[in-house]
Amino acid sequence: MPDIQHRVGMTASIEEVFDAVGTRDGVAKWWTNDVEGGSDLGDRLAFSFGFPEPWVTMEIVDLVEPTLVRWRCVEGPDEWKDTTVTFEMKTNGEETVLLFTHGGWREQVEFMYHCSTKWGYFLLGLKAGFEGGKATPFPDDAPMSSWG
Repeated sequence: MPDIQHRVGMTASIEEVFDAVGTRDGVAKWWTNDVEGGSDLGDRLAFSFGFPEPWVTMEIVDLVEPTLVRWRCVEGPDEWKDTTVTFEMKTNGEETVLLFTHGGWREQVEFMYHCSTKWGYFLLGLKAGFEGGKATPFPDDAPMSSWG
């Protein structure tokens, strides 16, 4: 099964990065500002991207502070259902390294290429938010194509 993977080093503490990817309020600052749900193990997070209903719902299946957050897609695009999104954090000198995986895609379809680009964009926005720049969560993100 193909995976999307990214590695991003950022000048922030591992605890700050964990909070940014492991809490509802944190994710709202860099992915989409329309998030509902809880931030505890077993909770679900519903993410909206301009649609009347949530576009994707993730169940929090792993939460190991401050090194690991893993979600499983329970509702969303067919290509995303039952995939996992994993954020692994580790320190490397003065920076925190975020290893990101959106894994378990059934096949490598064109939508996967789009999602890889958008994940990279949002993760670089997360980095920018820690390093004096500005994160651009939806709806302030730049469109990559007619898909958004």
